[in-house]
Amino acid sequence: MGDGLSAQGAETTPGGLRLESALALLRHAGQGEPAAPAGSPAWLQAVIDGLVDLSSRDPLTGLANRRNFELALAREVDRVARAGESALLLMVDIDHFKRVNDTLGHAAGDLVIQAVGQALAETVRPMDLVSRIGGEEFAVVLPNCHSAFGPTVADRVRSRVARHQVMLPDGRSVSVTVSVGGAFAPQWVRSSPALWMQRADRQLYRAKSEGRDRVCLEPSAQLQVSAEEKGLLFAATPSQDDE
Repeated sequence: MGDGLSAQGAETTPGGLRLESALALLRHAGQGEPAAPAGSPAWLQAVIDGLVDLSSRDPLTGLANRRNFELALAREVDRVARAGESALLLMVDIDHFKRVNDTLGHAAGDLVIQAVGQALAETVRPMDLVSRIGGEEFAVVLPNCHSAFGPTVADRVRSRVARHQVMLPDGRSVSVTVSVGGAFAPQWVRSSPALWMQRADRQLYRAKSEGRDRVCLEPSAQLQVSAEEKGLLFAATPSQDDE
């Protein structure tokens, strides 16, 4: 073929790159092959963009995966430290999910995870990031979310899931609830994604221990800079002797 591609299709570029595995991944994900002429720069860029998108998304729900979430969280921590704007992190966990798997099967469990992920994505703003970070646990990063609105936003997430009926292939429906824990990133403070997640996780555990199907947020008025964050702050501040 004059364009340097194999007889089986757009598998080898004129430069000798063999991309059949990449194209197979895109097809398997339902993306299809790029519309640009095979082997062209636009075609190669479309293949790269498609692979990047696949690497950043959870295959079951289509939401951001944990890698994508951790990158976004790091960016948000830095932005809050520099700009001082409020940002809320919600950790969301499906209640009694093991019971769903044990009684209805793993296929039903997958449908529940997909339905909860869709409900979360439909509840928050386009600028917010909804991620599936593992198993039945999700996370939502909400930039520019004032502490006064935090409880309302978090409870809207909880109630939206509680109202949703998940339809199973056999015609039955199942409803589930979620527990939600949340924490605001400390403003004007050099923190870390791990410390922010620890705060939100602590509230999630509290929501579960208090009965599930509820929201627990770290009181913003009681936020204190942790010892670790103080260490980060002072480590980033040059001493007078160094000036």
